[in-house]
Amino acid sequence: MNQNSNLDRQNQALTAQAQEASLQVFYKIDRQVKQNLKKILAAFKAHKVGAHHFASVSGYGHDDLGRDTLDRVFAQVVEAEAAAVRVQFVSGTHAIACALFGVLRPGDEMLAVAGDPYDTLEEVIGTRGSGQGSLKEFGIHYRTLALTEEGQVDFKQLASSLTEKTKLVLIQRSCGYSWRSSLSIHNINKIIQLVKQQNINTICFVDNCYGEFTEDREPTAVGADLMAGSLIKNPGGTIATTGGYVAGKAALVEAAACRLTAPGIGTSGGATLEQGRLMYQGLFLAPQMVGEAMKGNYLLAKTFELLGYEANPPSGRSQREVIQAIKLGSAEKLVAFCQAIQQHSPIDSYVSPVPASMPGYNDKLVMAGGSFVDGSTSELSADGPLREPYIVYCQGGTHWTHVAIALEAAAAAVGHASIQK
Repeated sequence: MNQNSNLDRQNQALTAQAQEASLQVFYKIDRQVKQNLKKILAAFKAHKVGAHHFASVSGYGHDDLGRDTLDRVFAQVVEAEAAAVRVQFVSGTHAIACALFGVLRPGDEMLAVAGDPYDTLEEVIGTRGSGQGSLKEFGIHYRTLALTEEGQVDFKQLASSLTEKTKLVLIQRSCGYSWRSSLSIHNINKIIQLVKQQNINTICFVDNCYGEFTEDREPTAVGADLMAGSLIKNPGGTIATTGGYVAGKAALVEAAACRLTAPGIGTSGGATLEQGRLMYQGLFLAPQMVGEAMKGNYLLAKTFELLGYEANPPSGRSQREVIQAIKLGSAEKLVAFCQAIQQHSPIDSYVSPVPASMPGYNDKLVMAGGSFVDGSTSELSADGPLREPYIVYCQGGTHWTHVAIALEAAAAAVGHASIQK
């Protein structure tokens, strides 16, 4: 009992120390929030967004003024030719799949340049599973450019990696379930330049999930031809109830939309089903919500570094997405961490997460996420696959104070798991 009490006091002291060190970091994040919000306000003003844009049509969705205006607003914010922001995208993976199937054809090659992609894309590509209509089953070839030993993009290899069949380069901005650095906008721009030097026509596609508004520009502002993401992550501001987006060159956005709907319909179809106000308001709130998540990430990293754990990214490095990874080293600690987060969530706090299989993943996962929108990680969540070295991936956080409260409990739970083991 005394051992647990001493451990709890130590954890509380270290958490307080991390919070006291946060002032300068938080101010820097707030400045970036202001910069991104100015872009959104400018786009709303330029396209004369009004309450009438919140109305929705039914059925086919033809001539949905609110939807079409939101597309133009979103495109301006991310500095793209066009965008399609749709409730019909069921997830970020769905939006990515529509983009890939929209622009790739049999015989083409796709090259992933930031190591293996996120687990849920494995069945889309065809590296796992069969009989579901993967890219592989449609005769689309796939290669991965391995990371360096330091877990970085191998720019030297990338400079001569394209072939005449390389139609598309996949750039995954987020670390996903891996221990690599998430990509900065600077490095995404560097990748695009190296690709275009080899073949100006090769499509540079960015999986932008978890990265929106973590910097002052998006990939389409630095040369990405197409990108995709989820609305129940960053750009939905925690209140969009479903959906995703594609943005980039107009012809490529239309091609992706034709896979979402049908050839000949493309972006002209798809009713917003009275979700317009939430998508507009979510976009307005997005920079602030992302900023709070970044503050929470800093506290997580700083606290667990003080406790002797390795964090990715480290507290001394700029945040590039809303995911904070911590290498816990055991299944017991991973489960204990997630259970503590769940116990301090606003929804389903009485639920105790246990490892289980989940569609799209090869390993069992333990997931904590008491969010108001099912599957949203814009509010505080924590999860990880049960595989070595047992890394927990923390995401989101609507305000850093909630993260701090849950963090204190998670640090204590991990400490207790260490003693019990």
